[in-house]
Amino acid sequence: MLRKRVQMRMLVALLVVMTFVSAPLPALAQKTSPVAPSKAQVEAVVREAYEKFKSDTNGKNADYIPYLAQVDSKLFGIAIVTTDNQVLSMGDIDYSFSIQSISKVFSQALAMEEHGPQKVFEKVGSEPTGRAFNSVFAVADMPTHTGNAYVNAGAIATVSLISGATADQKWNKILDFYSRAAGEKLKLIDEVYKSEAATNTGNKALSMLLAKYDRIYADPFESVDVYTKQCSVGVNVAQLARMGATLANNGKNPATGEQVIKSQNIPHILSTMIMAGLYDGSGGWAWHVGLPAKSGVGGGIVAVVPGKGAIAVFAPPLDEAGNSVKAQKVIEYVANRLDFNLFSPRSVGLKGE
Repeated sequence: MLRKRVQMRMLVALLVVMTFVSAPLPALAQKTSPVAPSKAQVEAVVREAYEKFKSDTNGKNADYIPYLAQVDSKLFGIAIVTTDNQVLSMGDIDYSFSIQSISKVFSQALAMEEHGPQKVFEKVGSEPTGRAFNSVFAVADMPTHTGNAYVNAGAIATVSLISGATADQKWNKILDFYSRAAGEKLKLIDEVYKSEAATNTGNKALSMLLAKYDRIYADPFESVDVYTKQCSVGVNVAQLARMGATLANNGKNPATGEQVIKSQNIPHILSTMIMAGLYDGSGGWAWHVGLPAKSGVGGGIVAVVPGKGAIAVFAPPLDEAGNSVKAQKVIEYVANRLDFNLFSPRSVGLKGE
């Protein structure tokens, strides 16, 4: 009789698992947040957002990088990856676009892996500059550091902190780190790199200004070249969402189970994303959406919902600040419908009257 009761309990437990897990999950995947919306809710809201904004033609492609100006402006993809490795995607999900400034988040993470957050804070900083992302004046205005890792000067300084005997060693280390965060091998889009390398005089000037103030920690032009390569890494929207989900999952890739980023570094990264992740639009983004996010002029935005997952959207036309118009609208819609605002008690299950 006891044996039968044990067998019955095992059968019930198995049925419960089969009910709630729609696909096999890796053994090391984290459990879903207790206040995360159901898969059905997420699917419905994402589909609504896709249909609502797919015909939006506002904004224009970045044209100061010749390659980006030629990307099809009608491309549009959405992906969500949760901390328990559920994946939802729709639209142009296989197109590989250049990660651009979103790369800055993961180079910041790599620099902290090597040097610790305090040294990166001291050498680079985490303050909004109040100026454009490529501002020369911002470098001169801040005498002790470069502002933050997401303005160009700060990103170049961050790259200069990453160890390596040669530029190739640094580059390969960065690419490997990005790939581990994505859970898949990523590649350089060589055409993007060549296009950017031919037009990056402004970044070279920033690197020399940093050298004047002793705020760059390796060869200036070498650091610019590695930085240009990191911006030219190709990702599709699902890979980008998984990189975001790795941040949401306390640094552990939800697909591979690898602890890519130290958990103690995650709050520092997410706080910088809130303050400077969307260029001059970061304050408005925090006000309206309330999620740590990072955009790139290639048309991608990834937003992190700590403990729940990440949403990535790709749509090339940008606003004047350099952020994808359609991606902002989609993420704001989804975040509002699913109570994802980090600053709202609703995000942890406390409902208002």
